[in-house]
Amino acid sequence: MLRQAAEVAHVEGLSRLPLTCDDNNTGSATVVERYGGVLETAANDDGGVLRRRCWIERSPDRERPEGGGRRPPKTAPVDCTPTRREFAPLLAGNGALHSSFTWPAVSMTEPLRVLNPLWVALAFMEHTMSERLEQLESRKAQARSAGGEVAIERHHAKGKLTARERVEYLLDEDSFQELDMLNRHYASGMGLEDTRPYTDGVITGFGKIDGRKVCVYSQDFTVFGGALGETHGEKIHKIMDMATTMGVPIIGLNDGAGARIQEGVAGLNAYGGIFYRNAKASGVVPQISVILGPCAGGAVYSPALTDFIFMVKDTSHMFITGPDVVKTVTGEDVTLEELGGALTHATKSGVANFVMPDEKSVLDEVRYLLSFLPSNNMEEPPRILIGDEADRLCENLRDLLPVSPNQPYDMKKVITSVVDGGDYMEVHATYARQITCGFARIDGHSIGLVSNQPQVLAGVLDIESSEKAARFVRTCDAFNIPIVTFVDVPGFMPGVDQEYNGIIRHGAKLLYAFCEATVPRICIITRKAYGGAYVVMNSKSIGADLAFAWPTAELAVMGSAGAVEIVHRRDLLDSADPDALRAELIEDYEERYATPYIAAERGFIDDVIDPAETRRILSRSLDMLRGKREDLPKRKHGNVPL
Repeated sequence: MLRQAAEVAHVEGLSRLPLTCDDNNTGSATVVERYGGVLETAANDDGGVLRRRCWIERSPDRERPEGGGRRPPKTAPVDCTPTRREFAPLLAGNGALHSSFTWPAVSMTEPLRVLNPLWVALAFMEHTMSERLEQLESRKAQARSAGGEVAIERHHAKGKLTARERVEYLLDEDSFQELDMLNRHYASGMGLEDTRPYTDGVITGFGKIDGRKVCVYSQDFTVFGGALGETHGEKIHKIMDMATTMGVPIIGLNDGAGARIQEGVAGLNAYGGIFYRNAKASGVVPQISVILGPCAGGAVYSPALTDFIFMVKDTSHMFITGPDVVKTVTGEDVTLEELGGALTHATKSGVANFVMPDEKSVLDEVRYLLSFLPSNNMEEPPRILIGDEADRLCENLRDLLPVSPNQPYDMKKVITSVVDGGDYMEVHATYARQITCGFARIDGHSIGLVSNQPQVLAGVLDIESSEKAARFVRTCDAFNIPIVTFVDVPGFMPGVDQEYNGIIRHGAKLLYAFCEATVPRICIITRKAYGGAYVVMNSKSIGADLAFAWPTAELAVMGSAGAVEIVHRRDLLDSADPDALRAELIEDYEERYATPYIAAERGFIDDVIDPAETRRILSRSLDMLRGKREDLPKRKHGNVPL
């Protein structure tokens, strides 16, 4: 038995091949692990001769060990009598295989005095804790640089952090606990069996951001190009399940080349498991995707299912099919950056919520975003006070709006004047800019803001702005964040393209999102509130808890000029001076109808307020509504007009 054990140890360099001994006698048994292998010993109760049937699992292509010796069959049972003469040369001081070991010429069945079984067991266990820790550290050192130093240097040369460096930078210092560090794939074919790096190309674990628990996974481009295989996917499944079970945010740092081709359908199955978990976790815990390299093919759908997507300018790319495929199929010439770069997705497709110039700034932004969000849908967002008085007056707002209602102004100046410290984190800042959405705080409490932007297309609602705002409203509602709207909307965008592309259906998404939201909702009308667009923008008629208007507010079916043209069309045609009559009728319409006072008389708004008191009123109103409880009708789910 020991001869065969020595052969395995010699050939494998003290490897982890199993040695199993099957007891033919009755008596006590001891199981000893040596270098990950198994040695089972037993003796008669009187300590007599140890007789076994032993076998060793070995690959048939193993070389014969130095010093000769019979190579046993793959699973050949033999009768073994281990003796001191056979056992002694196996050890060198601390129990390691002696470098000068040679095979003694002893018959395997020679009846010699045997070793005490307990002595044999103890000898095989004779490794100090420091030696075992050295071996552990050696393995973990390999895992920490699983891709190799050359690949890491190439990665750094591109101005990119490694997967592990990203995690360490994102999380609080010394808070990361890695899981499955020593995982390796068990696939074969196309040479995969010869390359089995630790981590399998993804780092997973949990830690803290600003003292709050999070789960994180980070794909390692230096290992298989970050491509996802079965083990890689299972690690992500495991950490996503933990995040959902424990009710903490999940952050994915994506830098991979899609599914691992060598593993075939197993990789696709792993992707399906990720998508399934994304959908299950939606609205339960915040899900954040950070694109730090390529994200192509089916891999893009996991980020698309998450709540927020961050990208880095010039280094992040997302696309279903690359430029070569596009050219082959459609004949279009397009660069990688034009097709799926960060700016493309931030300005044209609306896929990216945030774009930053480098990796560290994007990870800083992730930390900042999490400060506005709760850990899960059963908690409230954290309160962060900065010393900004809740009752502070905003006197600059009295002079912000231009005299002419047709002149633009910057709604972001209204927002930053009202919120704590002027701190406003805009989401989708460069997409559908006629509406602005973002997070801020009032009296330390998180709020979500949805506001028309008169500086861009007069703040009109169209397909893109409706989708952008609807998505944001649903995110706020899912995570218990009150919604405040600043309204200055002249209507929906007219035009053939808008109608053909479904402005009715897409506009209904925003309407549905507000109607379904159960969080506290407050509406502030600053100027124009015309037609159906006013109703859609969180009006009191669709469930806003409180609605206020500035004295400059104009609540009407449409603008005064359009109303006069329709209502007084015949009078204008018959008039000798239609221009003078039109001006007179418009002035009369504005004074009689385009004011907030008729709406206040009817209770369609709760008060007309001094713009300077906007922050004070919002603070008091939000404090009152904080205990709001509203349940939707019992149902499986609503049918959103997707």
